[in-house]
Amino acid sequence: MIRPGSTAPLGATFDGEGVNFAVYSGGAERVDLCLFDARLRAGPVHSLPACEDGVWHGYLPGCRPGQAYGYRVHGRYAPEQGLRFNAAKLLIDPYARALAGRFRWSPAVHDYDPGQPGFRVGVADSAPDVPKSVVSGPLEAAASVRPAVPWSETIIYEANVRGFTMRHPDLPDAERGRFAGLKNGAVLAYLRSLGITAIELMPVHAQIDERFLAQRGLRNLWGYNSINYFTPAARLARGDATREFRDMVDAIHDAGLEVLLDVAFNHTGEGDTHGPTLSFRGLDNLCYYRTDPDAPASYENHSGCGNTLNMDHPRVRALVRDSLCYWHRDMGVDGFRFDLATVLGRGAAGFDADHPMLRCIRDEPRLQGVKLIAEPWDVGPDGYRLGGFPPPWVEWNDRYRDSVRRFWRGDEGQLGEFARRVHGSADLFEHPGRAPAASVNFITAHDGFTLADLVSYERRHNRANGQGNRDGHAHNFSCNHGVEGPSDDPEIQALRRRQRLNMLATLLLSPGTPMLLAGDEFGNTQQGNNNAYAQDNDTGWLDWSGLGRDPDFLHAVRCLVRLRRDTPLFRPPHFLHGRRPGRAGPAEVEWLHPGGEGMDAAQWQAGQALALLLTRAAVAPEWEGPPAAALLCNAERTPMRFRLPGMPWPGAWRLVFASGEARSLDTGADWLLPPSSVACALWLDKPPPR
Repeated sequence: MIRPGSTAPLGATFDGEGVNFAVYSGGAERVDLCLFDARLRAGPVHSLPACEDGVWHGYLPGCRPGQAYGYRVHGRYAPEQGLRFNAAKLLIDPYARALAGRFRWSPAVHDYDPGQPGFRVGVADSAPDVPKSVVSGPLEAAASVRPAVPWSETIIYEANVRGFTMRHPDLPDAERGRFAGLKNGAVLAYLRSLGITAIELMPVHAQIDERFLAQRGLRNLWGYNSINYFTPAARLARGDATREFRDMVDAIHDAGLEVLLDVAFNHTGEGDTHGPTLSFRGLDNLCYYRTDPDAPASYENHSGCGNTLNMDHPRVRALVRDSLCYWHRDMGVDGFRFDLATVLGRGAAGFDADHPMLRCIRDEPRLQGVKLIAEPWDVGPDGYRLGGFPPPWVEWNDRYRDSVRRFWRGDEGQLGEFARRVHGSADLFEHPGRAPAASVNFITAHDGFTLADLVSYERRHNRANGQGNRDGHAHNFSCNHGVEGPSDDPEIQALRRRQRLNMLATLLLSPGTPMLLAGDEFGNTQQGNNNAYAQDNDTGWLDWSGLGRDPDFLHAVRCLVRLRRDTPLFRPPHFLHGRRPGRAGPAEVEWLHPGGEGMDAAQWQAGQALALLLTRAAVAPEWEGPPAAALLCNAERTPMRFRLPGMPWPGAWRLVFASGEARSLDTGADWLLPPSSVACALWLDKPPPR
């Protein structure tokens, strides 16, 4: 017989003799614990016998790991007041570590009757159509050693577990689309050879497909539709998803790489007021979600996905904190990228960089040293907050993305903005005392065109998503270079290839933390779809045949990664600002006109070519590596001659990378760069190895 248990920890906790069940539901009148057998057939029901501070709890002797369960919450059903209690709906435990069974769209998953007008209470039992929570046993300590890569050396590689592995030529069918595919030796060898230091996985939390996708026969590939923040998605595993995720992390760590996890704590898969009631809504709608103060039946929708989690409530903050600690401590994750992270700092008065949720994450002892990456915007009022997150956060820098795209596209008047971004975006990040690594520089990400599509399409081609080609970004700063889509013209092909290298060279040789999109290193395409979230098919899966079509391109990318790694000047520890007072010799950083002189005001306003010069004054003198480096950028449509000044150290300028056929002129410090091309020169005392 069940007896009073403990309010902590929340969830289902096995102590060797039984299980303590604890769940928060501040407005409930009664909470029933419903048990299910191994075939998920309904079994005994126990009313939780005690409640303290809104936490209902009970201890069930003899209960063991593997037991399936769910909750039914009794209370007022008054949607117009934001109260959505309905005991006909079986609810997932927010702290469940495992789920069994699948979600199925049916009228019963709603807490109202969708066949009747308004919000008449739904009486159909949802249990047959929703996953069941499962009691889990304790996890043993991770077997691997965390690589602990400093931010200054970090290179991020963004990938989707399913999209990355489904078409990989070296994977057996059993590993395709699953965590096991990312622990495969061939995959890990490839990632190591690329030179990246961290793989950032798109969300792996348990999720559901949106109803309109299911009606169209589509699936959510990206995973930004979570229904539980502790459980790995069953579709990414063959058996025990927790075990398979842990094994994957151990293998990636053993390969010397970090694992970063994209998390969407801004909304849940329960959607808007007409969405399904699966967990949070039925447990305590007013606790978990931000509702309209003047109309509690409606949600504030700062996520654009129908609802917004309520970070003002201490129980929601605890849920986020506990989930992060679990994935870091027990599952081995090294850091997190927070989708629409502005929601984390939203209160009744809007965004606050000192919001209790942001402080909670920053100050939590169990999260010290964890990498924290913010996508610093949401779709709510005043939601764009680039540069507004406090240390130790780093931030996705979309201004870097747009500036690099526009510069290499040849847009006029871009030199100043391009220089600010390639300089490290000091205007955005330096004032709070942050380092250049606080800017996560990227040109492409999961959301938008791939790099190959960025130089092949000027319009989105998203009709396969079933939304009339209205979804996805309309303004991409892309260029098709003469033909929309694939082209057999060798000149167009050569220009597109060179532009891809131009942007990757800019990315990898800029101060900041670079992020590569998986597949860009070998020309992966989505056929112009810039919002492939619903394309769990060949469109959204990486086409690895690109490796064989142009192996020299992949070699060039690897060389750029190695050049960044071996040249500390491209990843300085502080922002650079010309000549520091009292220091002799060259300036830390200079922007040069192609003729070799410093840029004047008129030159900043005209032309589309310039050089960035970095010198050893920028870093500690004892650092190894070349004492000077230069990045030569010619976005003009004509060849451009570049001249570099002499340096006060033994040696000479040597060209170590060029996206086009750069030709040496005269003294050896002059090069003729072809149109739309980039080159890198280092000051070396001997020629670089071939």
